[in-house]
Amino acid sequence: MARMERMAPKTRRPERRQEPLSRERIVGAAVELLDSVGEGGLTFRALAERLSTGPGAIYWHVTGKTELLAAATDAVLTGALGGDDTGTAPQEAIRALALGLFDAIDAHPWVGTQLAHTAQSPMLRVFERVGRQVQALRVPEAHWFTAASSLMSYILGVAGQNAANARRARPGMDRTEFLGGVAAAWTELDPEQYAFTRSVAGQLREHDDRAEFVAGIDLILGGITALR
Repeated sequence: MARMERMAPKTRRPERRQEPLSRERIVGAAVELLDSVGEGGLTFRALAERLSTGPGAIYWHVTGKTELLAAATDAVLTGALGGDDTGTAPQEAIRALALGLFDAIDAHPWVGTQLAHTAQSPMLRVFERVGRQVQALRVPEAHWFTAASSLMSYILGVAGQNAANARRARPGMDRTEFLGGVAAAWTELDPEQYAFTRSVAGQLREHDDRAEFVAGIDLILGGITALR
């Protein structure tokens, strides 16, 4: 009889374990999608493709796009807000909070739009943090709301405008080139109607967005502390 050789068993490749679908994974993927394609590109179909699952599975964790946008915004701002302000001087705490929000909206421009459309958390958490520092500055109670609201309006307004400017710049155009073009246009304005705008065109070309943002915070803080 012909000798039958015993064939060695095939080595099975270990199966790749896929991370289970969770609300946290869904929100993280939504943030990535929003960063790359914006609010208009955030669909459950696109999200399902990114997560290698079906849209139905996502609906087990979030009810719809509105909830998903709110969760994504909350996730970004939770990281931006950082820890508590214990042991930090009120002015420094406000500056740190403001810069955290500025950087978060700069990195995720869609966040500014979402914050403008909601008065609920996380906006209330930001307002609470700012308000407590206003109290710590010993501002008279009658001015608490005005002081905190002014800071909030400035922080979100300037951060949102900065993000909008970045979006308007042509793809591939760096900041220096973009500002140079705007400054050049300002210098061509009518000298009688736009005397001031023409005079600061050079400052626009050379300014640093973050430094100007902090300088504005300090101006507001100077006015607030004068109320004491």
